[in-house]
Amino acid sequence: MSKNNRQRLRFFESRKNQNHIPDTDRFMYKKPESQYRICVIGTGTMGQEHMRVAALLGRAQVIGIFDSQALSMEVAAENYKEFNDCSLKLYSSVRSACSDPDSDAIFICTPNFTHREILETAIDSGKPIFLEKPMATTLNDCLDIVKWNASYKSFIQIGLQYRYKAQYSEAIFETLNRETIGDIKTIALSESRPPFLDKVGQWNKFNIKSGGTLLEKCCHYFDLINLLASSRPIRVYAAGGRAVNFRDFEYAGVKSDIDDHAFVIIEYASGVRANFSLNMFSPNFSEELVVVGEGGRLVAAESFNMHQESATEISMDIETGERQTSRHINLGFPKAIESSGHHGSTYFEHIAFFDRVEGKETGAATIEEGFWSIIVATAAQLSLSRGESVSIEEMLKQEGEAAYKWLADQNSK
Repeated sequence: MSKNNRQRLRFFESRKNQNHIPDTDRFMYKKPESQYRICVIGTGTMGQEHMRVAALLGRAQVIGIFDSQALSMEVAAENYKEFNDCSLKLYSSVRSACSDPDSDAIFICTPNFTHREILETAIDSGKPIFLEKPMATTLNDCLDIVKWNASYKSFIQIGLQYRYKAQYSEAIFETLNRETIGDIKTIALSESRPPFLDKVGQWNKFNIKSGGTLLEKCCHYFDLINLLASSRPIRVYAAGGRAVNFRDFEYAGVKSDIDDHAFVIIEYASGVRANFSLNMFSPNFSEELVVVGEGGRLVAAESFNMHQESATEISMDIETGERQTSRHINLGFPKAIESSGHHGSTYFEHIAFFDRVEGKETGAATIEEGFWSIIVATAAQLSLSRGESVSIEEMLKQEGEAAYKWLADQNSK
């Protein structure tokens, strides 16, 4: 049994009545030795989640952190003691974090509008880089990242972790690998959830810093839809706005302009049609994916009652009529993994990252796929503001010669 495949008996290894087992006799209880050392830039909610997941997975040790806010670093360092007894370096700048010769990889978990600038410093390191979603807030900044990645000697992985959620990883396997429901014709995806959480500086309440709700929150979903459609999006129409959340919210004298609901329709070159709906003034969390092909229907659902703090309910239904077996499946990860962040998807995202460090192929989103999620999100935000459908080709043409040339290169592949 290899060390990467050894089964972890977490239930027993953490029990007090097993503390009499000395380290020399720990095999099933033995925690993996860290092979890699990483630094984390940005120690807010997501940065701390990545620190926690790294400790849980055990393949990497966080050796240092940086955040422009001293309190964020102090809190992150204190919280880290709950699951790791190693001391942390507290870097004084982005440059010092990226240039630390003791680290093997860099995780960038800062606010959306800072991604491009920080990445530009990080790539001087030549190290593997994890960049949280969205990769940037503008198409031109994304194009810069695509260009940098093309000549980068290592790799940049975008944090589109929803590919690793239990229901979506299973849906991807059933539809694209097993082709259980045949050629996909329509895709419907929805999310209902409470409002945006508080952030330092409240940057997620303003379009200029977040990129807009449909980019900040929904690039995950557009990535999933693009993946399932297996085709290029050509036209987007969106309707939505501000119905409930933050209508009277101001920060530093500036009024919030973030949207709290939307309906988005996407047309693909292959003829696949998709729709996405978002509601951000729901009391609890729920998601549903419905994919219909020529041979059946797949429904993947997730619900989490945060007020009851009950376990997440995740399921998948495959309906194929008389063609083959139909089934209902309850899904889930072990509690320790599911509770580590984003219902376990961050844990498997880390596995993909370090697998890629070791030269293995993974299902992580490529830079180009990350950019396509931004393209759809940007077109949706533009459509919402204009009140009319947006042609992807026309939007990129208006963005400039570089964007339009990139699209031409993509279409020629």
